[in-house]
Amino acid sequence: MRRALYAGLAAFITIVVVSHFRSSPYNNYVLLADAFLHGHVWVTVPGNYIDALAYNGRNYVIEAPMPAMLLLPAVVVFGLHANQTLLAAVLGGVAIGAAWAICERLAVPARQTLWLCVVLLAGTDLLWCAMLGDVWFVAHVSAVCFTLLAILEVLGPRRGWLVALWATCAFESRFTMILALPVYYALLHAGPDWRVDLRALLPRKSDIMFFGVLAVAGALWSAYNDARWGTWSDIGYVTWYHQDAAGSPFGSPFALRYLPYELHSFLVLAPAFSRIFPYIVPSIAGVALTWTSPALIIAAWARTPRVLAVSFALAAAFTALPNLLYYVNGFAQYGMRHALDFIPFLFVLMALAMREELKAWVKVLIAYSTLAGLYGCYYWNAFVRPTY
Repeated sequence: MRRALYAGLAAFITIVVVSHFRSSPYNNYVLLADAFLHGHVWVTVPGNYIDALAYNGRNYVIEAPMPAMLLLPAVVVFGLHANQTLLAAVLGGVAIGAAWAICERLAVPARQTLWLCVVLLAGTDLLWCAMLGDVWFVAHVSAVCFTLLAILEVLGPRRGWLVALWATCAFESRFTMILALPVYYALLHAGPDWRVDLRALLPRKSDIMFFGVLAVAGALWSAYNDARWGTWSDIGYVTWYHQDAAGSPFGSPFALRYLPYELHSFLVLAPAFSRIFPYIVPSIAGVALTWTSPALIIAAWARTPRVLAVSFALAAAFTALPNLLYYVNGFAQYGMRHALDFIPFLFVLMALAMREELKAWVKVLIAYSTLAGLYGCYYWNAFVRPTY
């Protein structure tokens, strides 16, 4: 566990340095935390650059509220000057610390663990999101952090209430993460050798705390929605979709017709190439995982324990599905930030695949993905959101 703490601290320092100590101007969560402290859920918008939904004469943050809850102490002290990006750095550090601990529980050698944690931080959009700390990006980092904590508990003591708590924090950061709950539940019922008897999946007394935490979270979520929209359900994203120029005045933001666009985004979308510096020019709409994070394919080699391999593959599929049917791919990004919803589960599969040895082709993929991720951070800091 000491190495996990060191890894988390190293990741935190890396994020802070790469961020150039910025404070995101897209600080919706600071605004929301300030609103909570003043006894309401609507936010005062300082400019139209803040994505907040206009509804019944007020403006509301439609993103899940967990990062705002985490920012409450900072906003108490610093008010609207609280640094949202610093929260992203802290969450990123905790995420890498949890990732290292996960590898230890899976008996992954330290050498392979180091490679895995490096590629998780820099070979995905995790570092890029954390260094910017914008509202959409800190939500991703928070979801990754709490998902890894939930996985760590599932692979360890398997305390149902704590798994439910971490899972709640994850899906109250990114709603997609709620789809991983069935996998957590099944693994909580697995035997010591990870075998799952279907009869064992029936609710039992030990599940009371698991479902109790989820029930409390559901009640609080319904109350929050009622305070915003006047109904127990969350209509924020649908209403946004109806107002968005990229959306539609009717229907759902999730539809099968968006699948080809999303598949192209995740698998095909390439950067442009130029004869002048900086030579490689990422599209503002992002770059496919094929070009930024090919190391994720290592997950396909996970075999044993079979129950873990199948379970986390299902969790990855469940959380990927909404993103493959959504009307936008994330936009204004490097890589595909929506992939961070399912990358924590791919990370576990990669760890399972790398327990025995570190093959040359694995090193090449990890090195390439890491360099691609670092280039994305450099490019955004130099040309898109310059830090002087």
